[in-house]
Amino acid sequence: ELALKTLGTDGLFLFSSLDTDGDMYISPEEFKPIAEKLTGSTPVASYEEEELPPDPSEETLTIEARFQPLLPETMTKSKDGFLGVSRLALSGLRNWTAAASPSAVFATRHFQPFLPPPGQELGEPWWIIPSELSVFTGYLSNNRFYPPPPKGKEVIIHRLLSMFHPRPFVKTRFAPQGAVACLTAISDFYYTVMFRIHAEFQLSEPPDFPFWFSPAQFTGHIILSKDATHVRDFRLFVPNHRSLNVDMEWLYGASESSNMEVDIGYIPQMELEATGPSVPSVILDEDGSMIDSHLPSGEPLQFVFEEIKWQQELSWEEAARRLEVAMYPFKKVSYLPFTEAFDRAKAENKLVHSILLWGALDDQSCHCSGRTLRETVLESSPILTLLNESFISTWSLVKELEELQNNQENSSHQKLAGLHLEKYSFPVEMMICLPNGTVVHHINANYFLDITSMKPEEIESNLFSFSSTFEDPSTATYMQFLKEGLRRGLPLLQP
Repeated sequence: ELALKTLGTDGLFLFSSLDTDGDMYISPEEFKPIAEKLTGSTPVASYEEEELPPDPSEETLTIEARFQPLLPETMTKSKDGFLGVSRLALSGLRNWTAAASPSAVFATRHFQPFLPPPGQELGEPWWIIPSELSVFTGYLSNNRFYPPPPKGKEVIIHRLLSMFHPRPFVKTRFAPQGAVACLTAISDFYYTVMFRIHAEFQLSEPPDFPFWFSPAQFTGHIILSKDATHVRDFRLFVPNHRSLNVDMEWLYGASESSNMEVDIGYIPQMELEATGPSVPSVILDEDGSMIDSHLPSGEPLQFVFEEIKWQQELSWEEAARRLEVAMYPFKKVSYLPFTEAFDRAKAENKLVHSILLWGALDDQSCHCSGRTLRETVLESSPILTLLNESFISTWSLVKELEELQNNQENSSHQKLAGLHLEKYSFPVEMMICLPNGTVVHHINANYFLDITSMKPEEIESNLFSFSSTFEDPSTATYMQFLKEGLRRGLPLLQP
């Protein structure tokens, strides 16, 4: 109370963002970020990893960053002047127009974290950076500006993402966080490893309020020798095949509980790629003498690499699906594209379980209601079983269904999209539909969360009463939602 009276709301917000240990004192180390901003000095990255001395025989890999900034016109709510969104609030986003480091050189040993654990099977996912969050452990604070020093296997991810922006957070505020990988090809001497990373960036610095930029995912692959002494290929990128692929959230007040504005948008390109295979730092002849890396003409020496003969291979699509299921166990249920789901439902004479989101990151809702629905409900075994047995499932973005509704070329698709949009309320709507698109039952995610946060004795409606079969009220309530959809919809299915 005294701090609030002395500093004011904004002052206390700035103070608490620097007071990382919460002891109500700013140590010199805690004040360092402000001092660096005021003096214009660039902080030296700190890594909790023992640096090995350079090895003259070690190979290095050159990686280039390709970056096209987010398209402002794709933001749904925050275009200039809309809803009072100020240019100051979006200044970090507007000023981020190029990669922080267009090119960087890495020693091959830094890529050892991408090596699979001993005995790892083809296509079997493993965690490079495990997720430490779940619905039971909550979310990390929004009120942060500077990433914690990366540890162990986080270091290479942090260094790579720092090529885009100087403040990457290797672990996102929300689950699932971290990085997961799987083997997609194996030869006598090489692995191909596909990976998926959930990370985000903080675009603001004090005294501005935090602005979080969260790409849907980073995915990519690396081809490296089994001892990580040689890297044949590397690529990391944000997928850009959907109409939206970035979530943005920023605080409008001076505390953790202040209003949080959210929006979504599209970034055309955010990519890292190796310029070629890794090459020796120093070239030695048979006698151990150093050889000039350039020919007398001045051109660099050209290296010839053997062709890799793969003994086992897995398709990119299958590997991506397995990584997705590792991140999201609820994906054990197949979620078909919107129109395909209704075609399948007609063929199998089943109801459609459909989730319609205002914004999504490939498969991540950008709202807490969507996250909680996913983490508490759709990953539970009883729900997975019922969905697999009795429904055809799909999820869609509002924007995509609006485009489908405006497409004059296919009237049946127009009708399906229109029936969905009629029942939609912000931010997430769950629906049970007939194969012809008629919605027989639906519930909004916010209402669902309100119901599941109430005590059983407070709920009057039998429709959403808790069942003693399940301990988790969220699972029980969603199960009741699905069963009610079956009760209403099954009699209406065509015989």
